[in-house]
Amino acid sequence: MSRFESFFAERLTSYVRLRRQLGLRFVAQETMLCAFDRHVHARRYQGPLTQELACEFATAVPDTSTSIPARRYLVIRHFAEYLAAFDAGTPRLDPKAIYRARRQPPPYILTEDEVEALLRHATEFRQRHPVSNRALQAMIGLAVSTGLRLREILSLDLSDVDLETAVLVVRRSKFDKDRLVPVHPTMLEVLRAYAAVRDQMPRSVDEAAFFLNVWGRRFRRDNVEHLFQQLVRRAQLGRSRGRKPTFYSLRHTFAVRRLITWYQAGANVQALLPALATFMGHVHYTSTSYYLTATAELLGVAADRFGMKGEMLCGPDE
Repeated sequence: MSRFESFFAERLTSYVRLRRQLGLRFVAQETMLCAFDRHVHARRYQGPLTQELACEFATAVPDTSTSIPARRYLVIRHFAEYLAAFDAGTPRLDPKAIYRARRQPPPYILTEDEVEALLRHATEFRQRHPVSNRALQAMIGLAVSTGLRLREILSLDLSDVDLETAVLVVRRSKFDKDRLVPVHPTMLEVLRAYAAVRDQMPRSVDEAAFFLNVWGRRFRRDNVEHLFQQLVRRAQLGRSRGRKPTFYSLRHTFAVRRLITWYQAGANVQALLPALATFMGHVHYTSTSYYLTATAELLGVAADRFGMKGEMLCGPDE
């Protein structure tokens, strides 16, 4: 039975189904479409989908910035494009009606010393919970050495982690794609050390999960992010920069380190971006190219760390 009740209910239902069949999770978008459906239903509106209706819905939120209205408007604009295939009277919505600047803040790139501090503090974090400490250390190590998303790490099952061949199977990642991710021998030893402690646990509620907390359950994302922030405070990271790293900063760090290594080796970074995108689970390499800007903004830090001159960090065609 459809969740939608408004004049657009049938088309909303088929639109959400289509987007999921195309491999998208479409969770946040569906939530916004449900809100749009309630908005239209409360008004007893009988169509069509107009520019005025889209803007009215998008701005019907108590938000002082343009971020949320712009996102709501974008979702409705894409739905309108789908709707136009069935209803020729549906107008093309103005893409600039609600503008949001797309400037992303520069990512927090951790130094080697900062990563080492996190890993060190993770093993000493909670003396009574060695399995949680080892799990946290391994999760941080995986994120910074492979670029895995936190959700992908927490979704790993025992059958996905081959401690003999050093290969992980990442299933149903952000765009419902599976991929194989090799791990470095050093990281493999960390995973084996965690697995040895895990295997000594008296019981396990979520037996399939690779990473387990002290209660034998799969870690929750919010729990790991909270523990990570405790580690950040304990390691006193971010004070000199005026902001603190998040767990996602580990993924940023992996990507930027890889790019710097390629630049240092004189490789054609533009040609290698699609390979990095595949490794990180990006659908389009343009998502990965965001990190090129990050390295440009951090040229001074990178040059300092690697003992290089700034011009060496530029590709041969730049």
